[in-house]
Amino acid sequence: MTIFEAPTYDPRRARRRNLIIAGVVVGVLIIAALAWVYRNYPEERVVQKFFTALQDKDYEKAFALWQADPNWKQHPQNPNYTFGDFYQDWGPGGEWGVIHTFRIVGSANPKNGGSGVVVVVSVNDRKEKQARMWVENKTKTITFSPY
Repeated sequence: MTIFEAPTYDPRRARRRNLIIAGVVVGVLIIAALAWVYRNYPEERVVQKFFTALQDKDYEKAFALWQADPNWKQHPQNPNYTFGDFYQDWGPGGEWGVIHTFRIVGSANPKNGGSGVVVVVSVNDRKEKQARMWVENKTKTITFSPY
């Protein structure tokens, strides 16, 4: 066969190629959309575990999640935020009281970049105020949101 002798056109082969290309494009778009929607899932999961521990009144586990250190009792405590301070903030006498229900409303990355994610939580079905938690991307420590 020379350069001027083209093979005969096969419509089945062309259709199959077009379907494969379309399938790959749709697959990539679906994966990209899911990656965008769940981009903050690890941080939201940490906050969910934290509030579940508070709901179960397991304040030591909640503090371990707050510090991202399951062995926090064996290490010197952060003098700026001790377990006593944590219990005052998140215990029954804290701002949120006893936590019966919670729902993660959403999460957002700060516009200026930042090293973490703000996760917004509705606590005890309050409409007027929601908890805003800051979760560091690398260490998964939880703090109060600066935003």
